[in-house]
Amino acid sequence: MVVSVGLTGYCALAMSRSAPVVLVLGDSLSAEYGLQRGQGWVSLLTDQLATQKIPAQVVNASLSGETTSGGRSRLPLLLQQHQPQVVIIELGSNDALRGLALAQTQDNLLTMSKAAKASGAKVLLLGMQMPPNYGADYAQQFAKAFVQAAQQSQAQLLPFFLKGIGDDPDPLKWFQADRIHPNAAAQAQLLKNTWPLLQPLLK
Repeated sequence: MVVSVGLTGYCALAMSRSAPVVLVLGDSLSAEYGLQRGQGWVSLLTDQLATQKIPAQVVNASLSGETTSGGRSRLPLLLQQHQPQVVIIELGSNDALRGLALAQTQDNLLTMSKAAKASGAKVLLLGMQMPPNYGADYAQQFAKAFVQAAQQSQAQLLPFFLKGIGDDPDPLKWFQADRIHPNAAAQAQLLKNTWPLLQPLLK
């Protein structure tokens, strides 16, 4: 079951606290922005866990518009409240959209990863890549920020969360009208990208 602790109006469902917790700390890509409730990849993850009979509780602490700074400030309380076994960090896109310093983004990702690991959790970073119009150098440095944060904290890394979507030859079919947020049809691919790295962390 999914427990949503964000401010996005999702329903919260109770589950035994004996079940290990997967905490998802993300932005609109994980907060079902523009989707019907239950269509997002985090909800699909819950279905996947049930299908494979993995007794885990998913806590979705994602907020639309969240930055790495916002996630960094919220994470300590979330770790204290939920004591997760796994923390999935899906943040960074809004940093780029707002033109925030890459060094700060990387430091925030690293700090969150280290804090989660210090609490006893395993960490999976969902990396992002910027489109060509941001410039080749910026795009390279942005992707590198996730790699370095993962290496320095010994976290698992998915280099490109939107693989198969953002790099599709016809990417518009996978996005909502704003051309920023993946549509309902893309959510299964997001889970497909994440699951191979997440599954071993649940053992």
